[in-house]
Amino acid sequence: MAAESARKFEALEAQAATLLEIFRRGGYEQVAPSIIQPADILLDQIGEAIRGRTYVFTDLSGEELCLRPDLTVPVSRLYLERHPRADAPARYCYNGPAFRFQPKSASGTHPREFRQAGIECFGVADRDGADAEVVLLVADAVRSAGLKQFRFRFGDIALFYALLDALSLPERWRLKLRHYFWRPPAFHALLSRLAKGEAPNSGGPVAALAATLADKDQARAEELVANYLESKRLPLSGNRTLGEIAERLLDHGADLRSEPLPREVATVIDYYLAVEASPRETIDRIAMIAKGAGIDLGPALYMLSRRFDLLQERGIDVGAASFATEFGRDLEYYSGLVFQIETAGDKTSPIAGGGRYDGLLRSVGAPGEVPAVGSAIHTERLLAAIEGES
Repeated sequence: MAAESARKFEALEAQAATLLEIFRRGGYEQVAPSIIQPADILLDQIGEAIRGRTYVFTDLSGEELCLRPDLTVPVSRLYLERHPRADAPARYCYNGPAFRFQPKSASGTHPREFRQAGIECFGVADRDGADAEVVLLVADAVRSAGLKQFRFRFGDIALFYALLDALSLPERWRLKLRHYFWRPPAFHALLSRLAKGEAPNSGGPVAALAATLADKDQARAEELVANYLESKRLPLSGNRTLGEIAERLLDHGADLRSEPLPREVATVIDYYLAVEASPRETIDRIAMIAKGAGIDLGPALYMLSRRFDLLQERGIDVGAASFATEFGRDLEYYSGLVFQIETAGDKTSPIAGGGRYDGLLRSVGAPGEVPAVGSAIHTERLLAAIEGES
């Protein structure tokens, strides 16, 4: 066992050296952001899927901290430390540990402590060019490390947002559907309920408490929730603060009072999210869905088509890739093109993944939106895939 662990460690170190050399040669500066990060910033940005798997603790001063569950947010914070006005382009690469709880128990390719080697590109105005640069560099890196057979899977968050903006639906449901996109089972349950005009959990104590908060501001809602918990002798426990509980109850109450979603709108969304094919075929299918629904997705589809033209010109076999309209990855900071590298059709254990996240820098302190795109390689999975090809 000890000999095997030593062999794996040496293999990962050699692999990391190869990956970082490719990144540095591509113009990316190697950095090492802190492993321990402020919990509030990380948890606000990574989304529900990863939030519940993050190791959070409180230090002796009472500050809530966490072990970084990925490196994109820490590297983004490092960029802002160097460029507080976010007014300069920068390219960083890294290799280091990240930490996540594994609900199905840890394994060799899904450990609690795992390594990510990756790149982040900030402040480059040519978004299409930067997207292609990152996709190509990561493909070059895994190929140089020894991976022979892999394929790309793509999605586009901005295209889904464009669909929602083009459809005639209440603004509340537009925002709600954007929020739930990252959790497909919850999204489809919500869409089905909205299409049927069903009220969300309209009975019971939660709905009753939510109703008492109608038209209250956040501060007053928190006060009422605190009084309720005290009267029922219910402790405040778990990862939710009093403010977050009040906010969710206000949201629930607003759901109860909102108008239903038109059934035909729900049908269009269902058709859209069922599309998965090659990128070119996907674009054609989405154009047909848009035409049938009487909406204009032309600008968004044109931008997507241009991006794949650029990838094809630079050596990516777009025809061998897949594009899934429901694919968005687990991290909720993504805002545009997303992708992952898969082997043998394995969608659950991607070798690498990444995408565009133009809104993240503003959320962690930048004065405005900053163009940003990046990707991380799961090095344990990469090593296992390479050894599996041998």
